[in-house]
Amino acid sequence: MPTPNFDRVARFYDPLAGLVFGPLLLRAQRAALQAGLAQAQPAPRVLFIGGGTGRVLPDLFAHQPAAQVVYLEASARMLAQAASLIQEQLPAVADQISLRHGTETVLQPAEQFDVVVAFFLFDLFPDVELAALVQRLHQHTHTSTRWLVADFAPPHRGWQRGLQWLMYRFFGLTSAVPGRQLPDIAGVLGRLGLQRHWQQQWADGLVEAAVWK
Repeated sequence: MPTPNFDRVARFYDPLAGLVFGPLLLRAQRAALQAGLAQAQPAPRVLFIGGGTGRVLPDLFAHQPAAQVVYLEASARMLAQAASLIQEQLPAVADQISLRHGTETVLQPAEQFDVVVAFFLFDLFPDVELAALVQRLHQHTHTSTRWLVADFAPPHRGWQRGLQWLMYRFFGLTSAVPGRQLPDIAGVLGRLGLQRHWQQQWADGLVEAAVWK
């Protein structure tokens, strides 16, 4: 199963998302950060996996200025854009951010996190691969870890099904995304014993954000 890599679309990914969804995806991410970080312990250790260009890193530190962040991204070009953003907008906390190129497999066995942030990542994988990914991440958490998730929700209208079909075909061709339809994200997280403590939806249920614990 190929690993998704967004190098080919990194330069225009954020503008494309804005063109298709407007501020919707950013709104969901910011809502998840606000809801999840407000209740996190002071100076939490945060795993931000698949963060892309880092657009919401300023929001993360606005809520938790003392956070220690491992920023994990499989796309080298996305990671370079995140590094530039940190240099330009977050120089005061640059030493609190560890930028790492790769997937969850590059995490050290003993690393544990108080918060896991996964925004528009889980939808990339079929159910079996998603379950394996989440299980690997779960090994780096503890009983009080908060999972902040923003992602697409199961479609219940024709236009939503059509839009998701187009997205999977486009990113399957350009970024080796292995999924072909939305996985059961809630079911995968629930089978790990996680419970949803907060949730909000937008665009008639197309996009949702949630905090799991």
